[in-house]
Amino acid sequence: MNPVQDEVLQIFRDTGALLTGHFILRSGLRSAHFFQCAQVCQHLDKVTRLVELLRPRLAGVECATVLSPAMGGLVLGQEVARQLGKRFIFAEKENDRLVLRRNFKIARGERVLVVEDVVTRGGRVQECLDIVKAFGGTGAAVVTLVDRSSGKTHFDVPFLPLLEMSFPAYPADALPPELAALPAVKPGS
Repeated sequence: MNPVQDEVLQIFRDTGALLTGHFILRSGLRSAHFFQCAQVCQHLDKVTRLVELLRPRLAGVECATVLSPAMGGLVLGQEVARQLGKRFIFAEKENDRLVLRRNFKIARGERVLVVEDVVTRGGRVQECLDIVKAFGGTGAAVVTLVDRSSGKTHFDVPFLPLLEMSFPAYPADALPPELAALPAVKPGS
């Protein structure tokens, strides 16, 4: 690991955001490791530092707006927008799909940076990109603190994770015995 990745992991450890056990991920997969970014987001100095570490990944990415899915990406997306001096909006669930509410709009041709906390399969990020496209906007890039997809998640725009971790994730019907022996919990991001 490089020094940036070491610092990011240390922030997750220091804030209690890197958990071990048996977790049901938002994707439906199961894992023995969970990044609970809400634990980091309690400490705004840590969020500020994570975005400072993330900013070099955004060099050359032009955008007018930052869009995050609620809840996990809210604090992070807002801090990215603040540091970049851009507008911030968020998508939220309505009838089990992400939508823009609260009179948020995206102009035709507007370049939008999507910010999420953790990506496993990228479903919520893709929903955000679909929203941008439906409004006639353009996805500029996707940025996340953690890509836990083992490099399997791809989007039609640049994908710029700060940290790539390859903790195994399993379908519920294919758990290793040591994971199956633990009670499954869904802690939320």
